[in-house]
Amino acid sequence: MAATAIERLHRRSLGIRRALGPIAEARGMARGMLWTGAGITLVFVLLAIFAPVLSPYGFDQYQAGGRRFAQLAHPGHGHILGTTVQSTDVLSRIVWGTQTELEVVGLALAFGLVIGVPLGLIAGYFGGLFDRAAVLFMDAMFAFPPLLLAIVIAFLLGSSVSSGVLVAALAITITYVPQYFRVVRNHVISVREEPYVEAARALGAKPFTILRKYVFFNVVQNVPVIATLNAADAVLTLTALGFLGYGVQPTQGAEWGYDVSRAVSDAASGIWWTGLFPGLAIVLLVTGLTLVGEGLNETINPVLRKRSIRRVDFAAPSLEPSTEILEP
Repeated sequence: MAATAIERLHRRSLGIRRALGPIAEARGMARGMLWTGAGITLVFVLLAIFAPVLSPYGFDQYQAGGRRFAQLAHPGHGHILGTTVQSTDVLSRIVWGTQTELEVVGLALAFGLVIGVPLGLIAGYFGGLFDRAAVLFMDAMFAFPPLLLAIVIAFLLGSSVSSGVLVAALAITITYVPQYFRVVRNHVISVREEPYVEAARALGAKPFTILRKYVFFNVVQNVPVIATLNAADAVLTLTALGFLGYGVQPTQGAEWGYDVSRAVSDAASGIWWTGLFPGLAIVLLVTGLTLVGEGLNETINPVLRKRSIRRVDFAAPSLEPSTEILEP
């Protein structure tokens, strides 16, 4: 029993090393983009995790010690990034907004993967009427602009779902399910006729066993790249929903799009800090996620991947007779 468990652990470790091998071998621009984006993203992840510790105030706190904060206070002592027209601290709004952004984006990607990938596997492998109906439905969803579709879903769910985070996540999920479905389905169609799949089928393996053991891991290589790029796009979609008033409600959490929308009128009066810093947070997070996605694409994609080149010494061996004396 112990030997079997050790063998399983060894096989899993070999699988993890094989999966992470291309990342370890990344060189040049791909390596730079990957690690730069990962560093920027990690900063925002740490901000979200430690928001209760790092944030000086609550996301909607407008007073402390019985005294109300000054409205539209200039960045300086007491409020490093200034305050808003509601007397809330801009830095606190940004820190708590990081938590909201990553929570919504994480839920949206998880929902999209859980729905889109299995549908693509089943439709691509079995085909038939289900495949035709699924493709028709996904194509119909592609006909709508993503932001418009997200607004419609958020409007429909706003009255029935109390959590603004869940409403925003579901609204964004609908826009990405067709992408995962089409990518996985197209790969499954090309893989299901491969010899190793035919051999498993000839040996009597059940269809779902074939999908789980032989098809799934051969068709999901591009899904992490698409998910990372979709995460960057999801941040923009969420901020757009918040800007238009269909995202997370101001009483439920801080959201950068809502802060930028409230800062539009401030900018006309020369008050720049209420919109500049949330906007910079949006740009930095989107840039970090995009760099991670592009770096993964150039690292995982065998067509774009660049391997390290080792110099080999092709010098001819010496032709002079050896002077060594070999003892019998």
